[in-house]
Amino acid sequence: MPSGIREKILGYHRRLQIALIGPQTLAFLPALMLGGYWFGGEAMLLFLALVFPAAFAIAGVFSGTGPAWSQAKDRETNLPLAITAERALNRFLNTGTTSGKNTAALAVVVDDFAAIKRQYGRAACTTIMRQTAKRLAGVLRETDAIVRLDGPRFGIAMGPVRRADLETLIQMSARLQAAVADPISIDATRVFVTISVGFCLASRAPVNSGAVLLEMAEYALAEAVANGCGSIRAYSPPTKQRSSGGSIAGDDVFKALEDGHIKPWYQPQVSTHTGEITGFEALARWEHPTQGLIPPSDFLPVLQEMDGLEKLSETILSNSLSALRQWDKSGLIVPNVAVNFSSQELSNPKLCERLKWELDRYELTPDRLCIEILEDVIAESKDDVIVRNIQALSDLGCPVDLDDFGTGYASITNIRRFSVNRIKIDRSFITRVDRDREQQNMVAAILTMAERLEIDTLAEGVETVGEHAILAQLGCGHVQGFSIARPMPFEATEKWIIQHCEKLPKTPALGHKSG
Repeated sequence: MPSGIREKILGYHRRLQIALIGPQTLAFLPALMLGGYWFGGEAMLLFLALVFPAAFAIAGVFSGTGPAWSQAKDRETNLPLAITAERALNRFLNTGTTSGKNTAALAVVVDDFAAIKRQYGRAACTTIMRQTAKRLAGVLRETDAIVRLDGPRFGIAMGPVRRADLETLIQMSARLQAAVADPISIDATRVFVTISVGFCLASRAPVNSGAVLLEMAEYALAEAVANGCGSIRAYSPPTKQRSSGGSIAGDDVFKALEDGHIKPWYQPQVSTHTGEITGFEALARWEHPTQGLIPPSDFLPVLQEMDGLEKLSETILSNSLSALRQWDKSGLIVPNVAVNFSSQELSNPKLCERLKWELDRYELTPDRLCIEILEDVIAESKDDVIVRNIQALSDLGCPVDLDDFGTGYASITNIRRFSVNRIKIDRSFITRVDRDREQQNMVAAILTMAERLEIDTLAEGVETVGEHAILAQLGCGHVQGFSIARPMPFEATEKWIIQHCEKLPKTPALGHKSG
């Protein structure tokens, strides 16, 4: 069709849209229907009831393509909705064939948003989303378009550029991450936010469509989230295959457990004073034969709904104790393995007996098994069975770690009552602790309290050498995070342990605070 005729048709289409959903029509629509019935009876009313919906459909009102849709904005952030990015991408894709320029779509998510909401509340989350939206928009060009997707996510349509390749998009993603790096002030509290980014180049999209391009960016974002906070991932066909599982059936999860596809990966914990390995944390991971690594956030809720956490715990526990035995046989020094226990598992009256039997089966002493419990469990527990189980495990000789400390309002009385051996300081307190004075003060206060209570400390989510160094200087006993190592399958642990131990003689001990 000649471009002139196409432009005329589009012009008529736009005028029809404006005429139908403009305020003047909508205001008088009830009167028009009543007038039609008054002058033409039921036949005219039926005619109007058929004609108006057909006209709305032709104008694109129901399809999400009309002005009402393209101009709609998210109430929380005042950003346009996804349809705006899709339309912009379609426009960029159409002009790219003649201009020689390319485009790309990006999807962005605020990391650990559920934890932020739990810790700071809904009103604070609204402030965080607005500030994040403002900062992201501040580093974009006028030709770029940013929209609000569902949940704590944003979509970006990159305006046409001469060079849209992996390097360009990675640099753009890094700029977006840097834009939100500064703390957000909420009621005199400074909250640090990080984002993960997924993107799709137009050249890699399976279909030349704005909607598809944005959808593929979301698949890449799912892959980024699965690899940890602050990750950046590009779309490739296997990415969609791994991410397109959608809702996971309970039967598939249980079959994966039976087939050994869900098993623990191990993340090391090291001393801040000597650098020596002080333990490993066992973290559930699902290695799907065709979809790759499926994040726990996808399958743990399914197991929880189907009362399958106890079965998972048995698998993680058995594999972890077996790992300890194999490390011992190889002459590798790993003091203990930390295994997470949910409130559902801790409610089992026979838990202590089962753990004693498992330890005897692997010929291990109780101090080799660290019981890791979320702070929420201790803060909210009114179940006598849970209280008795934790106390019995502590009496048995199993050390008790209090996980995510600082997010669940556990009282000092409860910390004492549950015989906690070590508190794990939540990642939200650790992020940028080397650069932010307020973060340092908060961590120092936690460490002082722990020292007075004679409780050991471990910092989670340590991602930089600077964070590691300042935590050592403040007196934190142990660290765990990406700066030391990512979680790894058992098969990779022996090589990592050997390499880490070989570096220790060359590594000077990091100084602790005096006195």
